[in-house]
Amino acid sequence: MPLATPYYLIDETALDRNLALIDQLRAQSGAKCLLALKCFATWSAFAQMAPHMDGTTSSSLNEVKLGREKFGGETHAYSVAWSDSEIDEAIANADKIIFNSVGQLERYAGRATHLPIGLRVNPGVSHSHFDLADPARPFSRLGEWDFARVEAVMDRVSGFMLHCNCENDSLEAFSVLLDQFEARLGPLLERLDWVSLGGGIHFTKPGYPIDGLAVRLKAFAERFGVQVYLEPGDTAVTDTTTLEVSVLDIVENGKAVAIVDSAVEAHMLDLLVYRQSAAVAPDAGPHRYFIAGKSCLAGDVFGEFDFPEPLRVGSRISLLNAGGYTMVKKNWFNGVNMPSIAIRRKSGEIELVREFGYADYVSSLS
Repeated sequence: MPLATPYYLIDETALDRNLALIDQLRAQSGAKCLLALKCFATWSAFAQMAPHMDGTTSSSLNEVKLGREKFGGETHAYSVAWSDSEIDEAIANADKIIFNSVGQLERYAGRATHLPIGLRVNPGVSHSHFDLADPARPFSRLGEWDFARVEAVMDRVSGFMLHCNCENDSLEAFSVLLDQFEARLGPLLERLDWVSLGGGIHFTKPGYPIDGLAVRLKAFAERFGVQVYLEPGDTAVTDTTTLEVSVLDIVENGKAVAIVDSAVEAHMLDLLVYRQSAAVAPDAGPHRYFIAGKSCLAGDVFGEFDFPEPLRVGSRISLLNAGGYTMVKKNWFNGVNMPSIAIRRKSGEIELVREFGYADYVSSLS
C-alpha cells in the first residue's frame, strides 16, 4: 500500500551518485569534505553518507551536537555569533572552533586553546546569483573584512573559513575567485595549516569538470601548504529527494489550479525566499496546471507545469530536488500536516523512517 502523502522521499541510489563524485574529488584533490548541516540534517541518511565524507560543519550549537552524535568524523563548530551560554558546550563537542569575527575570537578563544582555532575571513569577493545569499554584499556581517585586524590575531589562528560561493556551477568562475583569494590573502594563507573554502560549489552537476576542480584545489593546497576543506550541502544531496504530494481539489479561475496536501511556505520555503519555481518531471504534455499549496497564503504556489494526462483528485505529484534547504526549514505554518520522511532503499523498497502528527505540532509551541 502506498505511503500517505505528503512525504519527503530520499533515494539512496541517487544519493550514491553524488557520494561517488565526492569520493572522486577527495581522492584526486586531497581536499576533505564536510557535510553542511545548515542545508541537510536528516540523520537517517547519515549512515550512507558518512563513509564518503570527512565530518560535518555547523551554524549553531544544535548542529555541532548533531554532527558529533550522529555523523562522526571531524566536527567543525562555526556560528555567526556564539553566546556565553553555549560556547563551552560547542567547544566540548568540536574538533575545530571557528569564529566569525576578531571580536568573538578575542572573547572566547582562551577557552579553546586545546583546539585548532579558525577565523572566518571575508575577502570582499564572491559568486552568488542572489543578493540575499551573497556573503560579500555591502555591510555584510559574515566574516572579518579588516585584514589588519586579522593580521593582529594570526598567532592564535590555525585556519581560515572563506565561504564565498552560492550555487557556483562554473569551474572558471570558481578559479577566478580563488585567484583573487590568493592575491588578496596570500601572505596570510602561507601562515595557516588549513583553509575551508566553504560550500556552494556545484560540482555534482552533470557534466561538471571535477578533474579540473581537483587540479585547482590541489594546486592551491600545495602553494600555501594547507589542508583544504570543502563544505558541500546542497551539492551532496541535489537531485536525490522529492516531495510527494496528492491533489485535493482542482479549481478554475482563468487557469486550472490543482491544490495539493502540502504548502510552499511550510515544506519548500526556499522557493518563496528566492522567488523560484519547483520542478516536476516530465514537465510536458497538453494539460497545464498551477500546482498550489493548501495554506491560506495567497502566493502559496509551487509553480505552473504541463502534464501528459489530466490531473484529478487523488493524483500523485513528485516535486523534485526537495533535499537541500527543505527539511531543515520545514515548519508548522497554518498547522498544515508536516511531511513524513521516507527512504527508497537500493532494493527499491520504500521505508518510512519518520512521521509527524498533532503531538509534534503541539510540542513545537507552548
